[in-house]
Amino acid sequence: MTRKRIILILKAFLTFGLFYFSSIFAYLGAFIFRIDLTTMSATESIFLSTFADIILAIILFLLYFKELKQEFKIYKDKFAYNFDVGLKYWFLGLLIMVCSNVLIAILTPLNNSTNETAVQAMIQVSPWLMLLTAGIIAPFVEEITFRKAFRNLFKNKWVFAISSGLVFGLLHVISSFSSPFEFLYIIPYGILGFYFALSYDKTNTVFTSVVMHMIHNTVLILLSIL
Repeated sequence: MTRKRIILILKAFLTFGLFYFSSIFAYLGAFIFRIDLTTMSATESIFLSTFADIILAIILFLLYFKELKQEFKIYKDKFAYNFDVGLKYWFLGLLIMVCSNVLIAILTPLNNSTNETAVQAMIQVSPWLMLLTAGIIAPFVEEITFRKAFRNLFKNKWVFAISSGLVFGLLHVISSFSSPFEFLYIIPYGILGFYFALSYDKTNTVFTSVVMHMIHNTVLILLSIL
């Protein structure tokens, strides 16, 4: 194994660790802004979550700066092609995601995932802060974690896409599930992640999936607000 390969693997595991334990940055925010975690309001909770996401985004940006700089140039130089590929793969993922959500609603007692319910509740509390957090910052963080880091680990297109989608879906469910049925939501979340991964592989720039992920989340949040 080459030195470069070892560095890529270590960066990937560091990225996963930072993502999984990113809530520690919220505690840092509580200390800086003197927010009492035992009595904080829902708005303060969302603020701390946003603060944690911003810190994580900055760290990941610096960690992958050289690669991101190169891939942004690729995205910019072939913008029309890259955006078109991203749009097509996103639409396919969205179509299957919607169909699987409908089937889950029909075949199980569930109407929505706990994760989605929590997000909707936060949108009601602080819509514009959630637009920044879930619409812009979170997609960047998630695409670096689940697409960029995974692509550095797995060079095979299908291993990369399947593993990326599966873990992406799993982490959207496992942190907040309230029923065994909720593990079915790995399918809709995972499918979207799978197609984001394919769009990255097709264009060789993570910004293809970053942009479509941002559009996806932003549109859904704006629809919730309106």
